[in-house]
Amino acid sequence: MPVSRGDVVLAFVENVGTSGGKLRPALVVQSDRNNSRLNETIIAAITSNTSRIDEAHQLLIDISTEEGAESGLLHNSAVRCERLHTIPQSDIRRSIGRLPEMVIQHIDTCLKASLGIS
Repeated sequence: MPVSRGDVVLAFVENVGTSGGKLRPALVVQSDRNNSRLNETIIAAITSNTSRIDEAHQLLIDISTEEGAESGLLHNSAVRCERLHTIPQSDIRRSIGRLPEMVIQHIDTCLKASLGIS
């Protein structure tokens, strides 16, 4: 399925360190140019565990806000920019929402913090 940067998706994500995996919400962070020319995409994990949102590499998605409601998430969640995965685009089952550009700018800041880019 075609994806765009900023899409919130349900994707099959392999477990780290053990076999298997499961469907998880994720944010597509790869550029649209690469999404259209490659069979893989880069995603950031999304979790309902918001205990570390004060860290520079995580961003809270508050579903009570207009921007958060657009995400399609059911619970307040954290985008974990320190947990990036490259997955086949075929592992994306469906799009559940989208984050607006204003939120993506904050995601870019979190990605820079995670990757040590100044």
